[in-house]
Formats: sequence, structure tokens, C-alpha cells
Amino acid sequence: MAYPIDVRGGGAAITPNPRHLDNAVWAALTGPHIHFAERLGRAARYPADMYGFAALADPADPAAWADLHALAGPSTTVRVKGVDRVPSGWEVVGDGRGVQLVDVLLRPEHAPEAVRLGLGDVPEILELVARTRPGPFLARTVELGTYLGIRQQGRLIAMAGERLRLPGWTEISAVCTDPAHRGRGLATRLVRAVAAGIRERGETPFLHASAANETAIRLYQSIGFSLRTRTRILQVRTPGTDGGPRPL
Repeated sequence: MAYPIDVRGGGAAITPNPRHLDNAVWAALTGPHIHFAERLGRAARYPADMYGFAALADPADPAAWADLHALAGPSTTVRVKGVDRVPSGWEVVGDGRGVQLVDVLLRPEHAPEAVRLGLGDVPEILELVARTRPGPFLARTVELGTYLGIRQQGRLIAMAGERLRLPGWTEISAVCTDPAHRGRGLATRLVRAVAAGIRERGETPFLHASAANETAIRLYQSIGFSLRTRTRILQVRTPGTDGGPRPL
């Protein structure tokens, strides 16, 4: 389903293509994030210190799996989304469930108290991530887009930012608040502030959450996100030889 979006901040109304969301990592690595991509044929991945996911142009295509095998190397663990089956010779070592939500009624709003976070803030960001566990955040994740934080007495207590960026869409990610400061609406303010920047580019926010995190899902739905689909995240190990996978 495509949602007509009223882009705030002076843009024209657009209807982003929801098909890009079906294979979001691939759409990002072959689109706006192509400059980050490590790619071989029909497989691509982000640098290991930026975002720990790889993608296939078509998960049903044995050639794409062969390309991923060659790209990652033998006996290497990678994460992929939107995959239900792996070829013979590949091992599934982790299986998670998530949800994908898209902005349909969110009210974007800049937060004057929020500050832009950069590479110099990474040690403090990683400390906050360790306390709150919003999902993977690595040494260079902050390079993927705009990350905003709120500080109290100089200490970072909440943040949110942009991760995947695909044609017409940008993912809001790393939404977290220090446990001692929850209940003040900081996460909502930051999500709306990040969304304001996304909307001003004429793009639509979306996000992912663990299917088990019902509190976060309810929060996102309460501020204007709608559940689009449920997702599967596999951690797989490549075959131990350089021969590539056998057909599905």
C-alpha cells in the first residue's frame, strides 16, 4: 500500500514506492547509500564497523547467494533480512523477528534542545546504547545520517537518528533514553525532530523494531506510525569453502 505524504517544510506531495521497503538494505546500498556499499554482483553489504547487514538483489536467486559467499568469504557470519530459506551449505545461526512501521500521521517538529551528534560523540553514544539496548550501533553508524541527542548537565541521556536511506524513505533508528530519564517524552521529541529533517528532504520516515518490544511498538503507533509488515532477520554462516552455494 502506498501512502500519500504531505511533505512538511515546503516540499510537494509525493508517494514513495513501498516496494523499496521490501528489500530495504539492498535499496539503500544500491541507492542513496551506494557510496558505503561493498558490492559484488547481486550481493552487497555495509562496512563491518558501520552496520552489520548484507543484502541480496533477490533472495530466491542462487547467483546472488554465490555473490554473497564470494563477497563475505568462507565460514563468515552475516545478517540478512527478508530471507526465508538459505541454500544448502549455509548455516542459520540466529533467527529473529521484527516489525516495520511507516509514518502516516506523525507530526514532525524540530527540537531546539537537541544537538547534532558526530564521530567525536561515539564513545558516549556507545555507553548510552549499552545501557538501553536499542539495537545495533557500531563505531561508524553515526556516519549513515543525522543523529540527534539531548544532554542534561553535559551528559547524553537520549538520542535518535537516521540509518537506512533508500529512494523516498529514511529509517529512524537508535531511539533510546537513559532509564533514569524515561517518562519525559524525550524519545518522542527526538523522533519528531529527526522526522522533520527527513520530511524536509521530501522523504518519508519508517522504522524497525523487535516484534517482542511491544512498548516501543505502541509508542510509535501512538505518535503516527502504522505497522506495515513483519520481518525476519537471519544470522547465517557462509559455506566453509570457496566453491559457493548449491542451488536453492
